[in-house]
Amino acid sequence: MTASSPSSARVGGSTPSARASSATAASTAPADVGYVNAHATGTPAGDRAEAAGIASVWRAGGARVAVSSTKGHVGHLLGAAGAVEAALALLALAEGVLPPTRALDELDAAVAALSEDAGGPLRLLRAVERAPDLRAVLSNSFGFGGTNASLLFAKAE
Repeated sequence: MTASSPSSARVGGSTPSARASSATAASTAPADVGYVNAHATGTPAGDRAEAAGIASVWRAGGARVAVSSTKGHVGHLLGAAGAVEAALALLALAEGVLPPTRALDELDAAVAALSEDAGGPLRLLRAVERAPDLRAVLSNSFGFGGTNASLLFAKAE
């Protein structure tokens, strides 16, 4: 089994991805989080669910957020994927440089509808961007069978 069953995909009106993102960002306003390193499963269902979860958090906060996935740069490292994605999110925070999603040529229609180009809250990164004022980042990690985590990292004030 590599995905939740359709009957368990929605609990309490939200996807598991949305619940994870919401719980993680509860103590920080969405506008304070400038970047999300998406896990990007590479499956239509997984990518749609993750994009919808991220969009629900930022739409509710009335903000937009830069989103990319670093998996295309390093490959899927199975058990190490979450740790590497978190490290790259921390590097983005420390250096103020946001990595793009590699080979982001075509978007799924459901994901495209959530993008900034369509009036949605997701600013999908296709090129490196400088973000010198970045204060916090979110790293999503999703495992087989629904083991999900969203890690919020913020600069100390």
